[in-house]
Amino acid sequence: MKTHCPLSAKHCGGCPLLAQPYPEQLAQKQAALQTLLGGFAPVQPILGMEQPWHYRNKAIASFATAGGRLVCGLYAEGTHKVLPGTDCLLQQTRLNETLDAVLAAARACRYTAYNEDRGTGLLRHVVLRASADGAQVLVTLVTAAPVLPGSRSFVAALRKAAPWVAGVVHNINPTGTSAVLGNREKVLYGPGFILDNLCGLQFAVSSRSFYQVNPVQTRRLYAAALELAGLTGRETVVDAYCGIGTIGLCAAGQAGQVIGVERNPAAVKDAIANARRNHIGNARFVCADATDWMRRAADENLRPDVVFLDPPRAGSTPECIGAVAQMAPKRVVYVSCDPATLARDAALFARRGYRAQTFRPVDMFPHTSHVETIVLLQKETL
Repeated sequence: MKTHCPLSAKHCGGCPLLAQPYPEQLAQKQAALQTLLGGFAPVQPILGMEQPWHYRNKAIASFATAGGRLVCGLYAEGTHKVLPGTDCLLQQTRLNETLDAVLAAARACRYTAYNEDRGTGLLRHVVLRASADGAQVLVTLVTAAPVLPGSRSFVAALRKAAPWVAGVVHNINPTGTSAVLGNREKVLYGPGFILDNLCGLQFAVSSRSFYQVNPVQTRRLYAAALELAGLTGRETVVDAYCGIGTIGLCAAGQAGQVIGVERNPAAVKDAIANARRNHIGNARFVCADATDWMRRAADENLRPDVVFLDPPRAGSTPECIGAVAQMAPKRVVYVSCDPATLARDAALFARRGYRAQTFRPVDMFPHTSHVETIVLLQKETL
């Protein structure tokens, strides 16, 4: 298997640890976690991958012009300079094949790359989402202008070269920010989402869905989270920062009822649809800021047995943590993508009487510095 990338010498930002042997990467992450978290509770050995290649089910590439031709690829680290290339060692091979087809179809339609400095051109980015088995791929083409000329020709050329493409979406992003996706979308082909199987359930994944990018490790992550939750089939579970409902719906079969909270309206809509798709009747989802809703629910005397927290990289908030403590659940299972903010929040929980029992790290992102960590927090008994 190919394990060398020519773009690494050009400081590609996709996998900064690629030159480091994978066992050394795991040891380095383990040591960092021990330093940050070991003072709270034991840090279990990190769960690595047997085959840490081509694991990503999501790809984002940016367009540029090089040598008078349209190209696409990842940015050089810390810049907006596009390094042309479609053969990434971290992305599913199906995504690499799809990226080739997207570029060929865009060239056939004579599309131009958007120039950030001049504000000219059309194509900004392409976002690809794939099912775990690679059978379905969703292509989202991001443009600066609201019109995609010859969109039917583009879809036809793409589908001919990549018949596994199950959907094509046109996303419009006229802003001057570094955000990849804009707020407006048009579905050009298919339903606008793909279906993926995870932990025995089926989830619809759209262009803007938060969905873990490593299917193999996600199964291990969720299995560990559910094990730590200790569900018996009777519990009331709150799933804060629930996204499209993945953790909460995976827990629903082992719980009495699940309440998911998410501030993104599109994600809540997807979560409700995912519950219906999987015939899960004991889960409901609320569109609200997690901190605001948790504070109100605590004041209204909601007393869940288990709370799942899966916040963004910035971590949770002191107010949300205070509300969780007021609810007095037996267990809190916190899933973190940033050990530094996890250490901060573990200290806040400790001040509220919830002590970390064990940390379970899972290497969701081989060849990068990132790591996912689960912690079980339990209320101290006097």
